[in-house]
Amino acid sequence: MKHLQEAHRYLKNAKEILREKAHKEDGFYQDEKYVKMAGNTAYSGLLMALDGLFGVKKKGRKSVEWYKEELSKMDKKILTRFNIAYEALHLVMGYDGSPSEVFANEGLMQAEKIIQWVEAKQEIFE
Repeated sequence: MKHLQEAHRYLKNAKEILREKAHKEDGFYQDEKYVKMAGNTAYSGLLMALDGLFGVKKKGRKSVEWYKEELSKMDKKILTRFNIAYEALHLVMGYDGSPSEVFANEGLMQAEKIIQWVEAKQEIFE
């Protein structure tokens, strides 16, 4: 369950980065550096939760296609959520540094829902 605690901590940190450092004005973040940092932090937390569910032990990440394939075997709705979170957090925020609060909120919300799903799955297995 440590992976879930860490996943929640990463999401909390991402929200804090946006709130305290990215300087939101009229629905847009003003500092691209912190938008990228927050997106990458949140996405890392999401992958941490999934790695725990899938039993990934070694350092380094699997490809996004691997995560999609594994999720598609388990739950198509969660796969859809993952696709949204991946695009919003990793691509739009993490790479592009998009200042849109809407993208950030949607990505963070989907990541939270996936982590909650992982928590529910873990409870079933315990």
